[in-house]
Amino acid sequence: GRSMLYELLSPYQGAMNLFSFITFRVALALATGLILTLLFGHPLILWLRKKQGKGQPIRTDGPESHQSKKGTPTMGGFLILFGILAGTLFWADLKNQYVWIVLFVTVGFCGVGFIDDYQKVTKKGTAGLSGKVRLLMEFVIAAIAVFWASHYAQETTATALAAGTLAIAPQPGFATGLALPFLKDFMFDLTIYGFIAFGAFVIVGAGNAVNFTDGLDGLAIGPVMIAGATFGFIAYATGTPRFADYLLLPPTPGTAELAVVMGALVGGGLGFLWYNTPPAKIFMGDTGSLALGGCLGAMAVCVKHEIVLAIVGGLFLLEALSVIIQVISYKTTKKRVFLMAPIHHHFEKLGWSESTVVIRFWIIAFLLALAGLATLRLR
Repeated sequence: GRSMLYELLSPYQGAMNLFSFITFRVALALATGLILTLLFGHPLILWLRKKQGKGQPIRTDGPESHQSKKGTPTMGGFLILFGILAGTLFWADLKNQYVWIVLFVTVGFCGVGFIDDYQKVTKKGTAGLSGKVRLLMEFVIAAIAVFWASHYAQETTATALAAGTLAIAPQPGFATGLALPFLKDFMFDLTIYGFIAFGAFVIVGAGNAVNFTDGLDGLAIGPVMIAGATFGFIAYATGTPRFADYLLLPPTPGTAELAVVMGALVGGGLGFLWYNTPPAKIFMGDTGSLALGGCLGAMAVCVKHEIVLAIVGGLFLLEALSVIIQVISYKTTKKRVFLMAPIHHHFEKLGWSESTVVIRFWIIAFLLALAGLATLRLR
């Protein structure tokens, strides 16, 4: 892999050998994302506070304790995005299209979230963009990314075969195939249209599931970093032929570079969390939650671990399901299943303090990440 700084430093051979190690660049991306978000977090908060005046509108039907959050600025997602972009653009191999596919979704979803947040802040209501328009924009971005990823998968596989790094040719339909955990050589070919529909659903679903989760200080960013680190490892494993072979995973040549993007995400996330710990000085807003969820969804599609995302990101799935169940139940029977949806508010209504809910949900996210990693070995 050749990163931007790689080209600059290439005369210094000794130092350069380090840069050829992807793990070293993952660490540098994390450090870059962390240091820059820590440095720019405070000035950004002050600037957003000045611009937004009253900050993000708080749900009037929410837990009473949340009214104290009035005046906290939103759109902190820009801070995390800045960390991801800085870490990636400095340390990743920018000739690798997987890097651009994931960044394309992340930045695109960030834009959609920004429009939504901007309307909430200026119109002073919790409505934002109309749901249909927002979903349409998300699906268009996701569909382009999935088509691009399937196209690039064919290219990288052909190159790896020619170079002899892939011992066995992947089965036909690999680029548009769905891999299932627990089954070694099985690929269910969805064909290009099915793959685009399925992949776009995964990416849009992930974006919105993280969006539902983001309701308490620090609640969403913890599990996002845990899932990001897990998928960084998966990308490294599936993108390194020897490793993929040992773990019996479908190899996806070229995806190892995505570990650098996940390093930057973890770094940016930690820097954001510094300012987002309860009581939060800033919220990520839809600007952050849609971008991060879309980023994880795009990662899963690139490394062909969409099903594993449902396990590793099980907390997001649970939050989204709680909303769906509550809405269906209320519309059909006029009864509520949860005291309040998304489910984190249900526990607040039961009397758990905010940080109790947050840290216990982080623990659940960590256990789910381990469960997701376990599926890699059970083949």
